[in-house]
This record gives sequence, C-alpha cells and structure tokens, in this order.
Amino acid sequence: MTNTVGIMVALYLLINPTLTAGLQRIAHRLSAAVLSIPDAEAWLYTAILLLIFTILALPVGFQWRFIELDILRVSRRTIISIVATAFWLPAVTEELFFRVLLLPHTSELLSRFELWLWGCISVLLFIFYHPLNALTFFPRGRQVFFHPVFLVLAAWLGIICSIAYLQSGSLWTPVVLHWLVVIVWLLLLGGYKKLYG
Repeated sequence: MTNTVGIMVALYLLINPTLTAGLQRIAHRLSAAVLSIPDAEAWLYTAILLLIFTILALPVGFQWRFIELDILRVSRRTIISIVATAFWLPAVTEELFFRVLLLPHTSELLSRFELWLWGCISVLLFIFYHPLNALTFFPRGRQVFFHPVFLVLAAWLGIICSIAYLQSGSLWTPVVLHWLVVIVWLLLLGGYKKLYG
C-alpha cells in the first residue's frame, strides 16, 4: 500500500510542473543559503546591522521598561543550555522559515519591488508568528509575545535579519544576529525572567 502511495505522489510531482518547480526552488534556496559561507564584508555588514538594532532597541526597551539590566544568575550548565537551545530554536529554525524559505536567494533574479514585497511579507509573518506561538505552542510566553514593545523589537529584528540575508545570501548571518539578540536578552536584560518567571 505505501509503495502505491509513493508511486502516486511521484507521478503527481512529475505531472505537476508548477509544484515541481516550487519544490526545486525551495531546495535551491535551502542548499544555497546553508552552504553559503559569508565573507568578511558580509560579517562586517552584519555587525553594523547589529549595532543599528542595538542603538534602536536599547533605548526603547529601557524607556518602556520591557528590558532591564538583570544578569541571569544560574549554573554554567544552565547558561550553556540556554545558549545552545537559543541557537537552534529560535535562531536557526525561524531564520530558515522566515528568511530562507520566504525570501528570494541572491542568486534569483527578482525586481526591487518583488524583493520589497517578499521582505515585507516575511517581516509581517515574523511579527504575527510570535503571538500565534504564544496562543498555541508556548502559552508561557503570552504576556511577552503580545507586549507592544516586544512586537516592535521583533519587527526591527525581522528587518535586520532580512537585510542581512538578502545582502549575504547566507543563512548564517541572520542566524547569528537573531541568536545574539536572543541570548543577550535572556541572559543580561531580564528576558529569561520575563519568559519563565
């Protein structure tokens, strides 16, 4: 029975060129983004984007008391766990979906309008994903993920991660940006306490 289903799926994919082309585009985006190693210029660009985010986010976060200087005092093992976990979830998983799968790769020839359109769609979905995540998979994050300052900061993070990806064509520049922002917030700016009490 499973062989029959597999054969039917394979035939459908062969017959449906639109679906096949879409799957090929996704496979190309994934492989190109994952295998692309950013050069020194891309990393410098990424560092500048992180600096811009920091200049914007810290004053807003402190003024609205969403963030505070609060160094998490836990064991080294817990810190290592937080840092490692934050790398995979949210950094790698969210950047794979919201940047690599949704945004055109630098090797794809699209107009400036199409890039802006997909960039806006990506950032809007990234913002809406967080409250949706709180309503479904992570109810503990409800108060944080619905907070207006969090949503503004998420929008800015989505924008800089999109710019980093579109500039470098690599998954790794937005992953590092996202990861650094999350671990600094969790470990140094009261984020862990906000999420986990």
